[in-house]
Amino acid sequence: MIPIRDENPTRRTPWVTVLFIAANIAVFAYQATLDAAALQAFWTRWAFVPSRFLADPFSPDQLATVVSAMFMHAGWVHIGGNMLYLWIFGNNIEDRFGHLGFTAFYLVSGAVATFAQTAVAPASTIPNLGASGAVAGVLGAYMLLFPGAAVMTIIPILIFIEVARVPAYLVIGFWFVLQLGNGLASLGPELATSGGVAWFAHIGGFVAGLAIAVPAAIRSRGRRRSRARVIR
Repeated sequence: MIPIRDENPTRRTPWVTVLFIAANIAVFAYQATLDAAALQAFWTRWAFVPSRFLADPFSPDQLATVVSAMFMHAGWVHIGGNMLYLWIFGNNIEDRFGHLGFTAFYLVSGAVATFAQTAVAPASTIPNLGASGAVAGVLGAYMLLFPGAAVMTIIPILIFIEVARVPAYLVIGFWFVLQLGNGLASLGPELATSGGVAWFAHIGGFVAGLAIAVPAAIRSRGRRRSRARVIR
């Protein structure tokens, strides 16, 4: 299932979501100007490397990579998928948390995602990069806060393509089950030396976003109960 938009209006302009998307695109455009050697050097310097970080976790240079890695991507599909999900779901989370609150939420979710991947592969020398962990946090919060929101979704069925309105909890729940299954399948001694998708960053970011959104969900349900009592 590939979401293309949601039907969940907001009250305020999602400036932070737009800025995050613009920053990711700007960094990717800069990467496109680099030759192969310069690009590798750029990734080595600014991406997050678990073993390097753990060797000196309080170094300002290493701490900076926790954030800088969130704005780097390895290819068009990588950045395209992340920015699509951020555009569809980020505006409603920003609307609920406010601009500053969403900024903190996004960065904390991304950091938790990074450390979740580090926890399962602490000896890895592979650079970790991408907004996937932070975006996964957005998905976790969205599923909790807006589970019934309609999401226009592309559903491939054999050789046919169907576009349908699907509840957010099904779209995002399906996505999370895929991440969890792939993450568990990736566990093994070769995890520290193999590249590919950082599945546990997705899982960690999702769980972080879900947890951070719990107080907002409780407040929202309390307000709904209060309105129901007034109506009666």
